[in-house]
Amino acid sequence: MQAKKIVIVGGGFAGVNLAKQLSGNSEFQIILVDKNNYHFFPPLLYQVATAFIETSNITYPYRKMFQAKKNIRFHYGTFLKVNAAENTIDTDTGSLRYDYLVLAMGTETNYFGMENVKANALPMKSIDDALHLRNRILLNMEKAAQTENEAERLKLTNIVIAGGGPTGVELAGMIAEMGTKIMSKDYPEMQESKGKIYLVNSPANLLNVMSVSSQQEAKKTLEKLGVIIKLNAAVKDYKEQQVHLSDGEVLDTSLLIWTSGVVAREVKGLPDNSIGKARRVLVNEYNLVHGTNNVFAIGDMCLQFEDKNYPQGHPQLAQVAIQQGKLLAQNIKNISASKPMKKFQYNDKGSMAIISKYNAVVDFPKFFLSGYFAWLTWLFIHLIPIAGFRNKVKIFYNWCAAMATNDPTLRVIIRPQVEKK
Repeated sequence: MQAKKIVIVGGGFAGVNLAKQLSGNSEFQIILVDKNNYHFFPPLLYQVATAFIETSNITYPYRKMFQAKKNIRFHYGTFLKVNAAENTIDTDTGSLRYDYLVLAMGTETNYFGMENVKANALPMKSIDDALHLRNRILLNMEKAAQTENEAERLKLTNIVIAGGGPTGVELAGMIAEMGTKIMSKDYPEMQESKGKIYLVNSPANLLNVMSVSSQQEAKKTLEKLGVIIKLNAAVKDYKEQQVHLSDGEVLDTSLLIWTSGVVAREVKGLPDNSIGKARRVLVNEYNLVHGTNNVFAIGDMCLQFEDKNYPQGHPQLAQVAIQQGKLLAQNIKNISASKPMKKFQYNDKGSMAIISKYNAVVDFPKFFLSGYFAWLTWLFIHLIPIAGFRNKVKIFYNWCAAMATNDPTLRVIIRPQVEKK
């Protein structure tokens, strides 16, 4: 019997877990398509952006990952469109035929139609984004150390972070700690002139999807670190190095970091009635795309209303993507064996965010944890899914060294010639 060809577009948590579950099964030929040649671990992007860990700690090449998996191939290319009638997809490096197509491309930054923000702010969605941000922070510090104009120096050292979710909170905490423990040693010429860190959030609380206890702990800890938190305020424009807020306040800064929203990546070629809010692809309880019979969508880019515990759709979290990838693998096996598929129901294992050194918040289904033990829990849980044993050892060593010295050695400007913003 000829193997069924399964094309997976996107190698994030959802796509990789699906591929791994089907590896070694001769009934299926898997082709993983991605515009990057590596899988990466998004929860730790902010540590790359703040020069705390290396990019190699959170990346792993797909070809290395699957080199012993005889039924998995990697296709390097950017997805363009689905040709549903022909059972093919187009990429910028060729077309691929499929028996089953799985869309797992995740999300991209949502600027909510604000063109100035899109043109001038820095997002935090990819390895390139993290390296770009690291360069910008370091370049701004070098420029600030050289200028004698105090107003210009403040613009260069003021940082505004838009979005009070986990990424925004973690970035604010890490940058604040850099300012108190590192910058004074690296830039002695700026002892008397220090910029401010603003965290702007349109909801009334930080970490809006977490517990009240986590929200309060995050706010209290960040304020102790000197972060200026502005709630019930949204960024409305960013031009001429000024951030304009919805309450009329204007903040002077040459660096706006945008973590304020996402939208699903566009999928051309699907039925019009299969696209929902924020461009998420509408799927049924088996993650089958509405209006199709062999196209599935999993992870952050899909929207499902059939789970009774999540009638408005699942949160866009790594655990949802992982669980959907694993279940879809089993359901594809069930289809092949003419067995009934199993409905997806999300098992909430909790959520967490690190706020500062030795301080994190963890929401488990039945209890809340904060402080040092929450921080240890965060470290342990984030080590487990990182691809590759060597990466786990490297990142643990780097964490220990950085925590012990408060002075990691990764503050290197490596791409100033391609800085565009």
